Amino acid sequence: MYRSHTCGELRIDNVGQEVTLSGWVQRSRELGGLTFIDVRDRYGITQITLNSDDNADLATQARKIGREFVIQVKGTVKERSSKNTNIPTGEIEIIASEINILNASKTPPFTIEDDTDGGEELRAKYRYLDLRRNVVKEKLALRNKVALETRKFLDSEAFIDVETPYLIKSTPEGARDFVVPSRMNEGEFYALPQSPQTFKQLLMVSGYDRYYQIVKCFRDEDLRADRQPEFTQIDCEMSFVEQEDILNTFEKMVQHLFRTCRNVELDETFPRMTYAEAMEKYGSDKPDIRFGMEFVNLNDVAQNKGFKVFDDAEVVLAINAEQCSVYTRKQLDALTKWVQRPQIGAKGLVYVKCNEDGSFKSSVDKFYSQEDLQAWADKANAKPGDLLLVLSGDLNTTRNQMNELRLHMGDELGLRNPNVFKPLWVVDFPLLEWDEESGRYHAMHHPFTSPKQEDIALIQTEPGKVRANAYDLAMNGVELGGGSIRIHDRELQAKMFDLLGFTKEEAEEQFGFLMSAFEYGAPPHGGLAFGLDRLVATMGGSASIRDYIAFPKNNSGRDVMIDAPAALNDEQLTELSLALNIQSAE
Repeated sequence: MYRSHTCGELRIDNVGQEVTLSGWVQRSRELGGLTFIDVRDRYGITQITLNSDDNADLATQARKIGREFVIQVKGTVKERSSKNTNIPTGEIEIIASEINILNASKTPPFTIEDDTDGGEELRAKYRYLDLRRNVVKEKLALRNKVALETRKFLDSEAFIDVETPYLIKSTPEGARDFVVPSRMNEGEFYALPQSPQTFKQLLMVSGYDRYYQIVKCFRDEDLRADRQPEFTQIDCEMSFVEQEDILNTFEKMVQHLFRTCRNVELDETFPRMTYAEAMEKYGSDKPDIRFGMEFVNLNDVAQNKGFKVFDDAEVVLAINAEQCSVYTRKQLDALTKWVQRPQIGAKGLVYVKCNEDGSFKSSVDKFYSQEDLQAWADKANAKPGDLLLVLSGDLNTTRNQMNELRLHMGDELGLRNPNVFKPLWVVDFPLLEWDEESGRYHAMHHPFTSPKQEDIALIQTEPGKVRANAYDLAMNGVELGGGSIRIHDRELQAKMFDLLGFTKEEAEEQFGFLMSAFEYGAPPHGGLAFGLDRLVATMGGSASIRDYIAFPKNNSGRDVMIDAPAALNDEQLTELSLALNIQSAE
């Protein structure tokens, strides 16, 4: 056998035993006549010791072993005279009697340590080496545990795991689809699913009243730290439920996951906030509520004072950074440059220092008296020692900019502790949002979301005011998941498609199968989906999801390790009936 124990298993109770270990060489070092080799596997690390006085040939062989060689070691467990309390196996060592090289290794392109010297692109190219590092293994282990505990919880709640197809039909709503040409159906294409949405609704029609699936989904969209072209959802649906039933069920699930996977007890009941309130207070539908700095509207005290920038603005917003009046001019200039970056797009930043003596110093003293600035401070509940930061402009843009500034200040002031977790349900989203470019409404979530019962009458007259029976779970500024109560009535679903600009023929072509199913006894139903990657990254205190995915793509959607995507050869293109299309386009 290659091993009797793993490299993380042996303890002081094993002293005197003859053992066999196999693993990778973390490092080797010589001290006098002794050679020490640290051998690592997925489970841990164990020190191997050789004495050249006892076995010169073995010591000579050990000196030829380099980093990341795969070796097998046989020997006797001995108590270490110099113990290492930083590792679980630190009380013992193996006195080697035999070493076999199972495979040699080239010198790796970066050090395989917790603190590596490899850059992100280099580690992505050699991801199979990066995966050997403990910090990455721990992240994947957390992901595994979250998935396992999710299955345990949902099974205990009578959910059934049902697989849905990966090769489906492309639909016009939502993000861009990845498409797959069909060889057997010339000129036709499958799409990879952005979500199993219609299939899980069909399962509700079929009577499977509690469905779930940990499922791979695909979206051809621009990428960032918390997005990948392929991602994993914890996808769930329930029948005979209202919004309250779903929120209660999945509060319990999230509490269970944090308890079992992070040993963290979340609040017994998660707070709730309407979409309108979240946008007004934080400028975000996924606000980070670990700290304050809620927006303050200064329109009534800052406008009509002769300062044209404010007078011409739709809104003047401020946040109060407590005890930051000590900021220097250099620090304030840096903040101004930060909000003026293209990613934020603000034209400038106004500040008001609330001095300890009760006076005020601002960047707009020319236009505002001390009494005026006192009114600003009163409205923002600012005390001596605080700092007001003010932006202005049109409502939506200014809210977005102030949201970014608030989060930046939270980071600067150490208010966003990654080990503090504050969940929040955001409810009552708008059903629709107007798109200027296309000149029509789009579904804010998806076209199967049910409107609030009390707002249905507004669909024909004031569709922009209709609220959705929809909900998102945010935590620490991240959207962990979201869902809605679905439309289960054919007539209402047809109205929704009409509102979204579908002709009857288009609606029938795209979703006729679903509308037909609604005529065969569709129960009231709803559900939600969590982004597993985001959930695990948030639980691990990370902003990026990549280290929680074994083989992620980079910001350009490429896998630099296998060099994908890649071109097809002419034979493949011809077989898929794509060669003629490409030639025609040229």
